[in-house]
Amino acid sequence: MFSSLPFGYMFMSVMGVGTLLSVSSLHWLSIWAGLEINLIGFLPMLVYQKSVSESQSAVKYFIIQALGSSFLMFGSLLMFNMSFTWDLLTKISNPSLLGFTVLMGGLCIKLGLFPFHYWLPGVMAGLPWISCLILATWQKLAPLFLVLSLLELSQSYGMILALCLISAGSALIGGMGGMNQTQIRALLAYSSISHLGWMLFAAIHSEWSMKMYLGIYVLISISLFLSLWYSDSGMMKNINSMKNSGLASLTIMLLLLSLGGLPPLLGFISKWLVIVVSSSGPWTSVIFLLILGSLMSLFYYLSLFFSMFLANLKKYSVNNKELGHSLMIAINTFNILGGTLILMISLLSSV
Repeated sequence: MFSSLPFGYMFMSVMGVGTLLSVSSLHWLSIWAGLEINLIGFLPMLVYQKSVSESQSAVKYFIIQALGSSFLMFGSLLMFNMSFTWDLLTKISNPSLLGFTVLMGGLCIKLGLFPFHYWLPGVMAGLPWISCLILATWQKLAPLFLVLSLLELSQSYGMILALCLISAGSALIGGMGGMNQTQIRALLAYSSISHLGWMLFAAIHSEWSMKMYLGIYVLISISLFLSLWYSDSGMMKNINSMKNSGLASLTIMLLLLSLGGLPPLLGFISKWLVIVVSSSGPWTSVIFLLILGSLMSLFYYLSLFFSMFLANLKKYSVNNKELGHSLMIAINTFNILGGTLILMISLLSSV
């Protein structure tokens, strides 16, 4: 990717600086400026090949992010109009409920959460693998940590109920949307929506569980997207069009199952942690909806796994001499077997 874009590393640096500025700021104007700097650094990376699909995705992404930023600015003005300050952690005696709602709506638009999820599959379907990886991982960091900051300011019943409904809706939409998809990029976009619902529900109960879930999701996503990028000779549209060996296809499918949360893979550990943390709280009914959405995603992943396994059964070859495939398989082994190791350690420590 960077060989085709002369200033690719510069744009990556600008994007990273914008995210770090948003995460480390205590002033809403600095937070907004960091998000805009991040957007300026990411947009040139979306259109570097100058294809029609990438240009359409870049325009959609720019419009949605601009809308989310305008919601953030308007919400911060409504929320802090009585305190005459934009400091994030300023204690306000009577914070504006409308301001909280508009701020949370802007963050949900930027993240692609339900009911503002409609743009994410369309944007990700037209992007190359590296841009999809950045959109699914790095671009989620700043809005997620801003959601944590808002939860520290207010724990009102209405806002927690709204966040629970958003998280449950995101998990269900991610499961139902993925069942109707054969395009791998759109499938991963719906998977991202489902995982964001789990992260939002984890943030309500425990900041530590949300960060653990985010870390595991980023780790699996990096391995999966890089594996798909290495296995792809062009704009791969369907999961069955991969031109690689049976062993490499098997590792990719196991990573998809790990992303879906199949026990005892690594992706199951993060969901299990969220269930354990939230089971003692008052929102246990939402856990059922989250699990239902994950089961729908897992059903589609398993059907893909069996169809791909049977298709590659005749041409399966263990004698793979390419260093790249061996390296990819070695990297993915941690994601495939890491869940089993963590589960065994947790069970032994609880005895």
